[in-house]
Amino acid sequence: MIKAVFFDFVGTLLSKEHEDITHQNIIKEVLREVKAENVDPVEVWKEYEALTSERFKEFAGKPYKPIKLLEEEIMQELAKKYNFEVSPKFWEIHLKMHQKYGKLYDEALETLKTLRANGYHVGLITDSDNDYLKAQLEALGILELFDSITTSEEAGFYKPHPRIFELALEKANVKGEEAIYVGDNPLKDCVGARQVDMVSVLLDKKGNKKELWKECEFVISDLREIVVIIEELNGQ
Repeated sequence: MIKAVFFDFVGTLLSKEHEDITHQNIIKEVLREVKAENVDPVEVWKEYEALTSERFKEFAGKPYKPIKLLEEEIMQELAKKYNFEVSPKFWEIHLKMHQKYGKLYDEALETLKTLRANGYHVGLITDSDNDYLKAQLEALGILELFDSITTSEEAGFYKPHPRIFELALEKANVKGEEAIYVGDNPLKDCVGARQVDMVSVLLDKKGNKKELWKECEFVISDLREIVVIIEELNGQ
């Protein structure tokens, strides 16, 4: 019997396309702040995306290091390469741009409200610094829609380390087999969830992760499909 539904955040509830827009505006604002008019923000953004993706892959399953520090280190690398100073307001800009440009997938709000109305524990399990996540959830107006929130900062490890999933289950007071986890990264989300016997669901909106579908028990393209999956699993 499924009693709890947990979600990843970025790329699962939070639109990946708008996350790209957010990051582009972070770079533009950082460069504007230090008057680096001769630096191409698009070029810097492309490298920023590549470096952050690479860095997060390196930290998968490892002890937590603040994302703030990882992001600042990356910006320092880019600043050295493109010859500009990193503003001391970098993290402030980072948070502000996420609050301004972050956007949920169209069906996310409906799905969260439906699950809560149906009596399920609705939780969030995400690799995140607490201050970033709280600011973002408040800006989106969805902080109160979660019965529990578990971050890598709190757990001390990045996904797919089992500790972050175990901690979330403890908060919800449910067993692994009584919970579903929905994420957009097969190797971090599906693998991590399955380690603690949670039902793993991959959100693959564009169907471009087919080579890794085998890591997940269910694959969906719309978050509303979760409600149907739960009903089927619970024999309703």
